Amino acid sequence: MNTNNKLFGVIIAYLIVIIIWSTTPLAIKWSAVGVDFITGVSARMLIGTLLALTLCLLWQKKLPMDKNALTVYAISSTAIYGSMMLVYFGAQYISSGLVSVIFGLAPIFTSWFAIHFFGLEKFNLGKFLGAILGIAGLAFIFREQINLGQNAYLGIVTVLIAVMMHAISAVGIKQVNKEIPALQVTTGGLAFSLPLFLVSFYTFANPIPDEIPVRTLAAIIYLGIMGSVVGFVSYYYVLANLTASTVALATLITPVTALLLGNIFNHESISNATWNGTGLILLGLIVHQFKGMKSRQLIKK
Repeated sequence: MNTNNKLFGVIIAYLIVIIIWSTTPLAIKWSAVGVDFITGVSARMLIGTLLALTLCLLWQKKLPMDKNALTVYAISSTAIYGSMMLVYFGAQYISSGLVSVIFGLAPIFTSWFAIHFFGLEKFNLGKFLGAILGIAGLAFIFREQINLGQNAYLGIVTVLIAVMMHAISAVGIKQVNKEIPALQVTTGGLAFSLPLFLVSFYTFANPIPDEIPVRTLAAIIYLGIMGSVVGFVSYYYVLANLTASTVALATLITPVTALLLGNIFNHESISNATWNGTGLILLGLIVHQFKGMKSRQLIKK
């Protein structure tokens, strides 16, 4: 594939990631209305896994099963299970927009893990100041949420841990993946994580109610198709062609769009403290990435 076509493909995939990341927090909230959150996430992952396997069969894409591929699947599945469980749990107690705002810290954690565990990036003043601003923004929001009660505090902490798991997984996959196509990475990660979701469902989930709201079913299906397959394939494709922290720049856009979507479609209030904290986080991301974006090659040849 020539450079122009490859760049076009990366741009399209990147836009898909932004759209899906913007809508996923709200869909997660809706997918747990009337059902247990474990039921919602497990049903989503079941749909996603079956769809991904079907696409592999239709396109005759075999799953590589060598040592490197198994390592990639293991890293991916650990993050899928751990981060998704924590996000679904935390989303019960905080707004969908706030979930996305906390995920806005992903580039900072991604860069930190890349520096300290893999030596993939260099530490500089911009990264340091950006991290300080990002943490300050989170603290701003955190302080307000504590006043809302212990449950909001629990939601923030669990989603923050999920962000860390997501970040270290992105860096780990970037480090070990040896040209495994995005669909195979997605399918392998989903297939490896599905047993964990099913065990959790049968062990901890509440009984499935006789009637499930239509919006809940629609949200689960949307997340199973778009969030778990189209989103992951696009994400891993972009990740294979850009640096992990550059991919995470999508979080400069998605916190604001997710806040607005939650406000418009789910009547979630947005306080001044939330806007101010979000602004600090986004400013931190800009400072954190600015020098790197000047020197970093956007796409592999």
